[in-house]
Amino acid sequence: MGLKIKICGMREEENILQTDALKPDYLGFIFYPPSPRYIGSVSLPDVNAKKAGVFVNEPLHSLLQKAAVYNLDVIQLHGEESPETCKVLREFNYEVWKVFKIGEDTNSDMVKPFEGLCEYFLYDTKTNGHGGSGKKFDWTKLNELSSLGPFLLSGGIGPEDVERIKNLNIENLAGVDVNSRFEASAAVKDIAMLSDFINAIRN
Repeated sequence: MGLKIKICGMREEENILQTDALKPDYLGFIFYPPSPRYIGSVSLPDVNAKKAGVFVNEPLHSLLQKAAVYNLDVIQLHGEESPETCKVLREFNYEVWKVFKIGEDTNSDMVKPFEGLCEYFLYDTKTNGHGGSGKKFDWTKLNELSSLGPFLLSGGIGPEDVERIKNLNIENLAGVDVNSRFEASAAVKDIAMLSDFINAIRN
């Protein structure tokens, strides 16, 4: 079973369709207004990949409303959401991912309350913002976190990281989530770069 690939942070229909044609497993759309990749009020085209909505501390009723309107498959929680929120969302038959921001002070205690409540954890770089920083965290941190459940690796992954990712012999690594390092401009992905990356990861 190969690594799952999620391409995050798109907004323009043509770019979304071109990216979907590369057959990633997931496409991510950001529902957080301060983000330069905020989806706004645009409608999403039909795609073959699963649609993941990225939310930051969104009230539950609003989150569920948007998930229904956009026909989302995955809810990715990027804020300080509780284990109870994850549990409720799963009861609505969404695939739930919880994001943890990894820094020097990160340890497994922050993840443990969410064990068994998410399809995947997503480990991203700790910054002042909520993702899309283009910066990596210390991947040796994964050795402490990997036993807690399946996860996707995020945070500053670029074209040059293919071999390093493929050689990561870490329990429960399920996939990668890429964003800003594959952009022509904010929310517009470089299709040629993505194509090369996806082919290299899968072959």
